[in-house]
Amino acid sequence: MSDSSQSDNQSNNIDTMVKDLVMTDSIDEKQKIVSDIFEIAKSKGFFLSSVNDLYKAYGEGKCSGFTVPAINLRSLSYYLAKSIFRVAKSNNTGAFIFEIAKSEMGYTHQTPAEYVGVILAAAIKEEHSGPVFIQGDHFQAKLDNFVADRDKEVQVLKNIIENSISAGFLNIDIDTSTLVNLDKENVIEQQRDNFELCAELTKYIRDIQPEGINVSVGGEIGEVGKKNSTAEELKAFMDGYQEALGSDMEGLSKMSIQTGTSHGGVVLPDGSIAQVKVDFETHKELSLFGRKNYGLGGTVQHGASTLPDSAFHNLPENECLEVHLATNFQNMMFDSSLFPNDLREKMYTWIWENMSDEKKEDQTDDQFIYKSRKKALGPFKKEIMNLPEEIKEGIAKELEEKFDFLFKQLKVNDTKDIVSKFIKPNNFHLTFKSSKSELDGEGDD
Repeated sequence: MSDSSQSDNQSNNIDTMVKDLVMTDSIDEKQKIVSDIFEIAKSKGFFLSSVNDLYKAYGEGKCSGFTVPAINLRSLSYYLAKSIFRVAKSNNTGAFIFEIAKSEMGYTHQTPAEYVGVILAAAIKEEHSGPVFIQGDHFQAKLDNFVADRDKEVQVLKNIIENSISAGFLNIDIDTSTLVNLDKENVIEQQRDNFELCAELTKYIRDIQPEGINVSVGGEIGEVGKKNSTAEELKAFMDGYQEALGSDMEGLSKMSIQTGTSHGGVVLPDGSIAQVKVDFETHKELSLFGRKNYGLGGTVQHGASTLPDSAFHNLPENECLEVHLATNFQNMMFDSSLFPNDLREKMYTWIWENMSDEKKEDQTDDQFIYKSRKKALGPFKKEIMNLPEEIKEGIAKELEEKFDFLFKQLKVNDTKDIVSKFIKPNNFHLTFKSSKSELDGEGDD
């Protein structure tokens, strides 16, 4: 058999494996398929990795000038990931992350193992080389649950952390900012529950992380959509966090802050998105403060995917280390002329039939559908996967142009050599230690 024929056979086989992975409801079958994909990826020479050493180098001034895009894929994940790998290759990009939030795993019906599998399959398909970074986004404590039963809520978070790391998520963003209480008398007490639980979960991550790998851990000092973050809050959090963590353990690589955005954007009555005003200076101030005093790589921007195109260049220019992007890619899929009208309407009908009690009194129908339609992605995952290939590939091609634009605006083009300098191959192996976890939550982008 010729080399081209072997390549075609493997390419077709990968497509079949991905479809089987997405369509099966069997956890055991999913894990078997992901294990097979993982072995093919290893044979091709690329590997799952933590960005920790890259971010440490950024904090030490050994590299600079770019903002790493962390991209949440809620639907058509295989097809969009292929587009991202193509863009990365054409731009010689090494610094980019695939991520999914705790809440997104639930409403999109994508387990950590499945997500890893489709990303690695896309890397194989597009002949990627080097590390692949996959991140757990917004592993978030729910305030009501925490108040009602702290131990139970902490165990929920530990379950999803273990599940994700064992499947190949070597980057974890802890979000305990929901526990910040601005009614407390001073900023230290306001942040106490936040930094104490973040330290506890960091210790847990260090206890279970694979040998020879320091998982990149992120913290968060301001819940997205609330008041803008300050250096005083960052200092209060980090001083308390480091005291709780101890001096003999590696801590955080980055810090998520609030700068004026909100998840999914602010939806106007007609369903359009309001223009957002971001305080980019906050990134510069807090990134420089965090690097100088605590060795952090820098700050992280959430809720940014619905920013105007003209705003993204401000992130690298103002020392932002990482930006999380999700909702606009979902919007582009739903609103694409290629997306079948009958399927879209079927999904919207499902929302009205199953979620109408969640509609707020002051919401218009358009606002309600915009905010709710992401929750139809899981129930209709298989129907979306069964769309004709030309539709799925066509939508991915439409988004490819957007990915290319963002990579250039964030200045991650020509970062492949930088990543190779600081990120080395590792001996990570899939273990699938946990197959059950609670995946409900609120935070995503």
